Amino acid sequence: MKRTPSISAVASLVIVLGSGCGSGADPSAQSPATDKPSPVTSAPSSVAVPPERGTVIRVGIAGGAVTPTNAEAEAVAGQPIVLEVSSDAPDSIHVHSVPEHVFEIQPRPDQRFEFTVDIPGQVDVELHELNRTVVTITVRP
Repeated sequence: MKRTPSISAVASLVIVLGSGCGSGADPSAQSPATDKPSPVTSAPSSVAVPPERGTVIRVGIAGGAVTPTNAEAEAVAGQPIVLEVSSDAPDSIHVHSVPEHVFEIQPRPDQRFEFTVDIPGQVDVELHELNRTVVTITVRP
């Protein structure tokens, strides 16, 4: 009889541990009712990850201020990453990935820069003239 509680306890532990693994990590596991962009930054209106369609990062540069700054986002290796930039000054944006990407920003709204990252890891996106890290993207397999 002492075995029954231990088997019960082990079974309960397995159920609890198993239910926590991978919850929310796989965008394909979402139901159609929850298939909406997921905010993944301290500035939710600036960075979003639409499941299965790539990552879109909106960047605003006005009067020397950058939005977002030091944000975090997620992407999937091989999926498109799009930087949507509106700026009142020229700058260059540098993506520290393999291979690296550099995009020249013009002083105008609605610029779009698209790239992919094939190697999982951390990717910093920085503005050179303003010397700011816009976002660090965690690229997962």
